[in-house]
Amino acid sequence: MISIRGFAITDRQLIRPDIICMVKTRPLFTLLLVCSPCAAQDLEPRSYTNIPIGMHFLAAGVVHSEGNLSPAPSAPIKNANLSINAAVIGYAHTFDLSGSSSKVDLSTTRVCYQGSAEFNGQQLNADRCGYGDPSIRVTWNFFGAPALQAKDFSQWQQGVVVGASMQVSVPMGSYDGDKLLNAGSNRWVFRPGIGMSHKLGRWYYDVIASVRLYGDNDDFFNDTKLEQKPQFTLQGHLIYNISRGHWISLNGNLFFGGETSKDKINSLDKQRNSRFGITYSFPVNAQHSVKLYANTGVVTQVGNDFDTLGALWQYRF
Repeated sequence: MISIRGFAITDRQLIRPDIICMVKTRPLFTLLLVCSPCAAQDLEPRSYTNIPIGMHFLAAGVVHSEGNLSPAPSAPIKNANLSINAAVIGYAHTFDLSGSSSKVDLSTTRVCYQGSAEFNGQQLNADRCGYGDPSIRVTWNFFGAPALQAKDFSQWQQGVVVGASMQVSVPMGSYDGDKLLNAGSNRWVFRPGIGMSHKLGRWYYDVIASVRLYGDNDDFFNDTKLEQKPQFTLQGHLIYNISRGHWISLNGNLFFGGETSKDKINSLDKQRNSRFGITYSFPVNAQHSVKLYANTGVVTQVGNDFDTLGALWQYRF
């Protein structure tokens, strides 16, 4: 299965209190939630597993996520919650890079969200739809993953595979600088990563580390400049291979950092959160397969505490 992120909602932190006070007389729809969730913290089992080269994949899926938001301590926000529904579409291709198996994948999303929050005792409600920022990722399994055609792949036995990846999110999604909550982020995001996959009989385990490097958003809410420090993510996956193309995985992660500042004023919203989830993938026939997944927040200090359910259909050709 290829891995495609479920949805992308960015600019998750709250604006600083003095900017909030400047907009109290604006319409409620402009205020929205006065906060927004982070990009989905991906749980991506089998991201660095070797697969045959010369293959193409189309994928489409749906994601539902809802929960509470934990604002920075200085923000005058209470009882903030959000519900998100997203449609995902993606394409992937595997190829030979220096004799090793590699993959390029592209994905984009359509996101609809609604939510509410209390701001200084006033109840605010809003809902809207938009397009998320498209992303492109290249993965190179440079160790232990020879580039093999499908006809030769069945004879190969996996041991340790090590790979590296680079994902780039392009600021082409829906964005309005007069809104606090947007599907697009209006900034570039670069995500280098490294991972290892090891097979022992029917069992696999994955270990992945990555960092998100954020560009600046010069048109954040109310003509504010948003800057963000790097956010680091560690993932672990324990996978049981039931049969060919049929597997189940327990997933967990820890992500930390990512403190923001608005016009050089720190937001005190540094994160140290974790999530846990389960993924189940099964083949429908030789070309079609389905992946179901669910995850939830385990530890949330600042940011989102969401429950997420998703389904992804994949066609191989």
